[in-house]
Amino acid sequence: MKFPRDAKILRSHFDVAPFAAVFFLLLMFLMLSGLLPTPGIPLAPPTADQLPGPDKPTVAMAVDASENLYYDNSIVTEGVLINYLMVANRTTRTPLTLIIHADKNVSYGTLAHLSLVARRCGITNCWLATMPGIEPAAKP
Repeated sequence: MKFPRDAKILRSHFDVAPFAAVFFLLLMFLMLSGLLPTPGIPLAPPTADQLPGPDKPTVAMAVDASENLYYDNSIVTEGVLINYLMVANRTTRTPLTLIIHADKNVSYGTLAHLSLVARRCGITNCWLATMPGIEPAAKP
């Protein structure tokens, strides 16, 4: 069968308006999504380099700059935190390590108190979570 050589696939001119509309909608979506708040707790943890990570099962909690306690993505009181830590310690056979994600403005007394609370719940290891520091560039 012979195909005609003058066959045109597009018989009309190419309309750019729908593509431009979709492009501008995507652009507006990306710009507006940048204005949405990021979920989570606003923390500024201290920085430290080359610290080892935990090798045992862990349970995590957080303390923000105004010393609110967080466990499992919700604000808790100290009594509720003690209950959660006791339940977590009872449900595992190996010793747990408590990871405290604390803001760098949290007082040392609060961190010491939280480690004593964990010790009363049966968790003997408490670690402070840090952010890795930025190493300066090597001089040539």
